[in-house]
Amino acid sequence: MTSLLERPAKSAAKGAVTNPNALPQVNLLPPGIRARRALGRTKTRLGIALVLVLVLVVAVAAGALAQLTLAKSRLSDAQSESAQLTQQQAKYAEVPQVIGQLDQANAARELGFSTDTLWTPYLMATFAVLPAGAKITSIEMVSATPMQAAEIPVDPLQAPSVGRLAFVVNSPTLPDTAAWLDGLNSIPGFSDAWMSTTALAEDENKNVFYQTSVTVQVTEAAYSGRFSPEGE
Repeated sequence: MTSLLERPAKSAAKGAVTNPNALPQVNLLPPGIRARRALGRTKTRLGIALVLVLVLVVAVAAGALAQLTLAKSRLSDAQSESAQLTQQQAKYAEVPQVIGQLDQANAARELGFSTDTLWTPYLMATFAVLPAGAKITSIEMVSATPMQAAEIPVDPLQAPSVGRLAFVVNSPTLPDTAAWLDGLNSIPGFSDAWMSTTALAEDENKNVFYQTSVTVQVTEAAYSGRFSPEGE
């Protein structure tokens, strides 16, 4: 009778509206059975939760396995491509060596011809500014080489140069020295022209003439640069 009396009392205490025609309900199950049923429900919930966890673990493992399989496939493809590239590279193994030899040859050519000068145009320009009736009887050229530096000018007033051109000229009349030297200095690649000596002389036919020694400095502007990277 305890269970019968407790249910209406609790409802009245809470102010709930009860049905006066409702039949009273009595739970006659022993507490042990109720406890076992509650434990069974708890086990069922735990089993369902465990199954869900297992399903989740299996799904994660399957996803990881799929990613691993995909990564192995990509690695295999990359290794295969690398092997193919290595085989192709072996076919052209001599190309870098040939390119290196060509670079060395070009560097050697550029160094060997770094002081290259086209002397024919300069000699023609020198003849063009000679005094009227004069002729060159001897020419001496001294210039720098790839292995040897140019001579230091004897005259401290002269600018540094890469070479020197000296020639002897015979003229039937006394040349206009100032105009002659200006003409030599006007030639690109020539500078600091000067006359060292002028003297009267005669040939085997007793013809008297003026013999003049002239020297002109050669600058870097005279270099052709034909074999430099800019000249090619």
